[in-house]
Amino acid sequence: MQEIETSSPEETFQVGKRLGEEAQAGQVYTLVGDLGVGKTVLTQGVARGLGIAEPICSPTFTIVQVYEEGRLPFYHFDVYRIADVDEMEEIGYEDYFYGEGLCIIEWGNLISDILPEGCMEIRIEKDLEKGFDYRKITISESGEGRKA
Repeated sequence: MQEIETSSPEETFQVGKRLGEEAQAGQVYTLVGDLGVGKTVLTQGVARGLGIAEPICSPTFTIVQVYEEGRLPFYHFDVYRIADVDEMEEIGYEDYFYGEGLCIIEWGNLISDILPEGCMEIRIEKDLEKGFDYRKITISESGEGRKA
């Protein structure tokens, strides 16, 4: 488990960029955190680290956005509006989860039943006592480090 503290959106972006630079084909990351905590900012950094220059926004209404211009295909999911895991079947999630790209799944905890074994969780938390832009980013194997 790794914990990183950031104090600005730019620092959170840089954490994502480093993850993108180090990413390997077939990796799956879930992003967990409240609305407005910086999940999309971190994802934008991941994309930049993969060499993707086009703008990245959260695919809230399309569920998945595919980017192929980087050194790896990048599959950005936002499953916040998923009502049933069957919706993931309809978009062929397995092709992405078990493919040759990198998957980032915002709100991945909502589809934990279908996540591949060994996926990583990125949890982003605020602490207003430490400042408006403070974030604690915890990267761990999915399920590890969760509070009981």
